Amino acid sequence: MEEESSTLIRRRTSLPATTVMMVVLLLLLCCNCGVEVVVAAADESSPAPVGKGGSDHGSCPGGDGDGDGEGYRKQLWVFGDSYADTGNLGNLGRELTHAWYYPYGITFPRHPTGRFSDGRVLTDFVASAVGIATPVAYKLRRRGGHGGEVASRGMNFAVGGSGVLDTGYFQRNISSQIDLFQKQLRGCGPTGVALVVVSGNDYSAVVDKNNGTSEAAIAYIPTVVRGLREQLRRLRDEVGMKKVVVTNLHPMGCTPYFTRLLNYSGCDTLANAGSDQHNAALRSVLHDLDPANTTFLLLDLHTPFLNLITAAADDKFPVRLRPCCETFTADGHCGQEDDAGNKQYTVCDDPERHFYWDDVHPTQAAWAAVAQAFTPAIHRFLST
Repeated sequence: MEEESSTLIRRRTSLPATTVMMVVLLLLLCCNCGVEVVVAAADESSPAPVGKGGSDHGSCPGGDGDGDGEGYRKQLWVFGDSYADTGNLGNLGRELTHAWYYPYGITFPRHPTGRFSDGRVLTDFVASAVGIATPVAYKLRRRGGHGGEVASRGMNFAVGGSGVLDTGYFQRNISSQIDLFQKQLRGCGPTGVALVVVSGNDYSAVVDKNNGTSEAAIAYIPTVVRGLREQLRRLRDEVGMKKVVVTNLHPMGCTPYFTRLLNYSGCDTLANAGSDQHNAALRSVLHDLDPANTTFLLLDLHTPFLNLITAAADDKFPVRLRPCCETFTADGHCGQEDDAGNKQYTVCDDPERHFYWDDVHPTQAAWAAVAQAFTPAIHRFLST
């Protein structure tokens, strides 16, 4: 029985009561794109636990992380949600975990891999910036036959639906993901880079519990950022990570989840104001934790997202506010079928023309464009 439970929020909203009951029952019963990326096949990942090796030194792969930055370029440890998940959300059926079903993965690798996109996601591009192949998803760690070769490049603990705090979506929050990381280390000192990705599930969960009011989400910002601060401090002070990359919040009001309500004609200003407030609070936290900016890097997703979404119409993405995979109804999801197997969605002819793949997740092409903006910052950060 896998250690983590697996389910998926419908779009980025709460699960219907019938779906929640189904999830609980299942848990009881079973418990290129402008940037070159090297990605391991999702079904070829089976690292031995980090700390199991042939010698004392060899049991902690990745080197000591010192020197000119090369030590940091050997491992990537990922924590977060669906923007970073590369297969940790278990396959519990199309209605619950649609990232494992068509049309997800149609661009790369032309079949679903549990990534929330038509292809590669944020983790893949950050790994490329670090200079390694994409680390194995924790849930897939026992598959294949590569052993420590895969573990040596790190591991991805991020899972769709997760948050800094408990979201109510039956997923491990970031604190629990770090717990798994520490178990995998088995006493070894960590090397490499930690990536912490937060894309808004905490706020969506609060909105769901408060009858859809964005004001409730904005009032929750200090609580979420305090929780994130504690996990960042923990990674540095208790786990021993020397390099931690943490994302800021994208302009949530520009996701198709919000723009659909405006006939895809503009972004929701209140939701975007919430993103701005979260990001300002996070900047303050990082300054307090690391005034010299040597341990923590704030990876700016907000600026390239907004620049690409608001660019001139003849630029890279002609379609910015409407998803490539569009549902027939506001409460549907990409990949949804009715009882007769009829598709309840449409898929665009060319995902590369769209910034968003579904209601909340970018296309592979969008992630590649965003990565072009943040990759130099990662290189500078790892060289110090």
